[in-house]
Amino acid sequence: MAVPKRKMSRSNTRHRRSNWKASAVTLTTCPQCQAHMQPHRACPSCGTYEGRHYDAAERTEHQG
Repeated sequence: MAVPKRKMSRSNTRHRRSNWKASAVTLTTCPQCQAHMQPHRACPSCGTYEGRHYDAAERTEHQG
C-alpha cells in the first residue's frame, strides 16, 4: 500500500479539498399543491406522488 514519504503542505491539502463542495438540493413544485418538494419523492405538505396519496409522507410542523 502506498504511504506518503513527506508531509503534505497546507496549501496542497486545501487545494485538493477545494472540490469537496456540497451541492444544493434540487427542488420542484408539486403538481397538486404547488409546494416545493424534492423530485421523485412524496410531497411533504400534501403527501401525493404520481397521483397517489401517502399519509406517512405528510409531516407535522415541529413545535419547539
